Amino acid sequence: MPPSQPSRVIILASARTYRNHPFLEAAKRLGLEVVKGRDVPLPMLNKIDSGLPLDYRDIRKSTEAIIRYAEKTPVGAIIGLDDSGTLLAANASAALSLPHNSLEAALAARNKHTMRQRFAEAGVPWPNFRLYRVGDDPESIAYEIQGPHPSTTASLRFASAQGANSSVSYPCVLKPTTLSGSRGVMRADNPEEFVQRFERLRKILFAERCDEVLVEDYIPGVEVSVEGLLDGGQLHVLALFDKPDPLEGPFFEETIYVTPSRLPPETQAAIFEAAAKAAAALGLREGPIHAELRVNERGPWLLEVAARSIGGMCSKTLRFGTDMSLEELILRQAFGMELDTQREKRAGGVMMIPIPQAGLLRAVHGEDEARAIPLIESVEIAASLNYPLVPLPEGDSYLGFIFARGESPEAVETALREAHSKLRFEIAEEIPMIMNED
Repeated sequence: MPPSQPSRVIILASARTYRNHPFLEAAKRLGLEVVKGRDVPLPMLNKIDSGLPLDYRDIRKSTEAIIRYAEKTPVGAIIGLDDSGTLLAANASAALSLPHNSLEAALAARNKHTMRQRFAEAGVPWPNFRLYRVGDDPESIAYEIQGPHPSTTASLRFASAQGANSSVSYPCVLKPTTLSGSRGVMRADNPEEFVQRFERLRKILFAERCDEVLVEDYIPGVEVSVEGLLDGGQLHVLALFDKPDPLEGPFFEETIYVTPSRLPPETQAAIFEAAAKAAAALGLREGPIHAELRVNERGPWLLEVAARSIGGMCSKTLRFGTDMSLEELILRQAFGMELDTQREKRAGGVMMIPIPQAGLLRAVHGEDEARAIPLIESVEIAASLNYPLVPLPEGDSYLGFIFARGESPEAVETALREAHSKLRFEIAEEIPMIMNED
């Protein structure tokens, strides 16, 4: 760390994030002081007397609050742990002349429509897409969409050049422009399904500050994700994750991530090239990125690039150098410390435990049996008992996480599936409250 750089970091994270603890542990290991820039609802903003309460939705006022704080207590870095904090981190870092992505780049990585436009302009492979409003008539849109092509992958052939100027075809995917974690993302194969999905998405977005719906061609193929660090615009790939469970819809709940990838070396090279090109198209130059792609006979296609590291607890699958976590690497880069990005040789994997049904979680059985499976490192139930569970596409969380490590990705995947089979969840139907009008 440069001698003149303060050893204090502002961490921006939503209240629902899984990421706080890993970053706190990494900061402690590096001797850094952490200031929690907590996302606080506006009515509570002036009632919080600890940490650094902020309203992430008001970038200007929150940046001013961070500047005032830094004038009294200098900081060396500002890091947004999840999507909600990336815009504020970029803007405040720029104001304090700290390493950062531009606000324009952070905005492009945050808004899926802007992202698609940048991809199309830069020739990054992406399917045809159209933007609509939640108030638009879904029946009119449904019959504007063309019928399925004889070959879906053939319909994607020129999409990166045509972008939003081309017609969308069935099957198509509806998604909010700013939500994350596959929330609200749904596939429709015909006009009737499209209308149903659109109406369902409209209800999801009712309570959100998002009134835009992106509709795009469905991309067939296997799905992967790239974890990387950008340094002056150069991408250093940290890991390529396979997602062995098919993600074909109607909803897109992720489950298993395993690394290293089992794809051929030439396919992996094409994926890395596409991810680097996509990050450059968005204008991202510094810090972590998490890229999601689909791969088929036409090559890799970008789903999205986020200006943050992998979500949930999934970073626990990665270890670098002398037992460094992903969070430690991110902090080391932010503070100009020496980096060792060599990932450990063993395979690692995680299963994000899906929510099977809505209701109240009453009990979890089989945890000891799951932990006893060879190669399983830990089983962590994140949902609290008697807490309402909401599955996708309305929900945005998981029951928990299973972690495994072994000599091969195949063995790790097998262990994760076997451990999951041992778990049993008691979920009671949530009885709605009926208000007495007397």
